[in-house]
Amino acid sequence: MNFNQQYAQYKQMVEQSLEALPFAGAPEKLRDAMRYSLLSGGKRLRGVLVLAACEAAGGSVQDALPFACAVEMIHAYSLIHDDLPSMDNDTLRRGKPTNHIVFGEGMAILAGDGLLSHAFEVMAAQTAPRAFSALGIMARAAGVSGMLAGQTLDITLEGTQPDKDTVRQIHLGKTAALLTAPVTAGFCLAGADDTQLLAGETYGRNLGLAFQIVDDLLDLEGDAALMGKTLGKDVEEGKITWPACVGVEQARKDAALCIEQAVHALDPLGKKAEFLQALAEDTLHRVQ
Repeated sequence: MNFNQQYAQYKQMVEQSLEALPFAGAPEKLRDAMRYSLLSGGKRLRGVLVLAACEAAGGSVQDALPFACAVEMIHAYSLIHDDLPSMDNDTLRRGKPTNHIVFGEGMAILAGDGLLSHAFEVMAAQTAPRAFSALGIMARAAGVSGMLAGQTLDITLEGTQPDKDTVRQIHLGKTAALLTAPVTAGFCLAGADDTQLLAGETYGRNLGLAFQIVDDLLDLEGDAALMGKTLGKDVEEGKITWPACVGVEQARKDAALCIEQAVHALDPLGKKAEFLQALAEDTLHRVQ
């Protein structure tokens, strides 16, 4: 099975599991708003990373699937809140009107809150060995020292002079935290040792940095139809980005270096890491 076939298989497993979530007890309007954003497509990269990492470390995909769903719910919640007028004020996401445009700001906030809380409900219900530790990994990544820390810097430093250290801190929190956690949580569920967990952290951190640099570049040079969102907003809103710090050409080189470091971080896993390494390399060539 080649990389694309394996990715498609993992993605289908995540999609099917997400579609089957009943959101029991949620009022119909809230459930509709949650499902609107959660099931709006996308690469399912974070969910795929959980499954691939767990398998690479010798674990069970079935044990990993609830965590793959959880991280996709956390990601969907973050996008809903990101798009709000008080944050990035976006009207398009994946080629569709954003949640608050369809359901209103109040319901969009509740939909995001619902997805976040349900993600932890799903993880807390798992009884697989080390499930609680994997939950902790996800919580820290989504929390005040992870994604929220990056988002805070992102919105409070708009319009300031960019510098590399600050932008790196934003990227580590805003993007890399929620790409590292799926890998380390997957490894954790498989019973990985400390050396493997550290390799997963190094891989995820560099993958996340490269992913955000490429995202910054796509905002400058990408195809809006492929991206499914409004481009050029980083410059318009004074966001501090990696290309703004170092220029477009150097940003491309820095993204490639991050991917090289991500790939080499998993060398100790041998052939078991081939899918994750190919996934990292594919990040440099994404167009959406």
